[in-house]
Amino acid sequence: MSRAIEIPAADGTIDAHIFTPEHADGPLPAVVLFTDIGGLRPCYHEKAQQIANNGYAVLMPNVYYRDASGHIVPEGKSFRDPDVRPTLLEYAAHLTPEAQSRDFAALLDGIDHETEFADGKIAVVGYCMTGAFALRMAAEHADRVAAAAGFHSARLAEANDPNSLVNVVDAIEGRVYFGHADKDELLPPDQIARMDEALAAAGVHFTTELYKGAAHGFTAKDAPSYDAAADALHHKRLSQLLEETL
Repeated sequence: MSRAIEIPAADGTIDAHIFTPEHADGPLPAVVLFTDIGGLRPCYHEKAQQIANNGYAVLMPNVYYRDASGHIVPEGKSFRDPDVRPTLLEYAAHLTPEAQSRDFAALLDGIDHETEFADGKIAVVGYCMTGAFALRMAAEHADRVAAAAGFHSARLAEANDPNSLVNVVDAIEGRVYFGHADKDELLPPDQIARMDEALAAAGVHFTTELYKGAAHGFTAKDAPSYDAAADALHHKRLSQLLEETL
């Protein structure tokens, strides 16, 4: 129900995976799934397959392809381990807004050339740092992105940030959904309020929901912050968003 592909990009070759339902019949609406800071790993393969099983073709790229291919976190280790996290932060620092933009274009071109994906608009979902990626992709490709979602997103609207997403959301035409972790140290209430204000001022159709009692990383089954109830709610909300927009 999944296969590995390679997508030519301006900065190299993106290794990625396509997930489809077990008995897929013809091309399906496309969903781009960006992993959290831990990159490709089993719990995200499972997550992508669960989304695909609802009737979609899911493209999950390795966001760190510039530095390494495949699974970045060694087997038996955690992305939170002190001997692993510095490498991930180094790789993540290369994902500037300009680098993201080049990757978005490559991913859309890949979707257009792979038989699993139907023509038409797509959806994009991100987790942790890539909640911002999903929103930026929706802004930069408003004609293609029907829906963007972010869960336990990080640093969406830091004050005095020249690259803040609040400066680009006015271009978004699709639906936006955010599922925020309660008391998330990486997305404090002032940033949630700042983003909501920007989306409202831009006239974007958006929903913000606070997952009460959930911690940052609540959808990652390999993290100590995993919350089964919050994860189930995330899948329910994402399923509803995709059904209504794709």
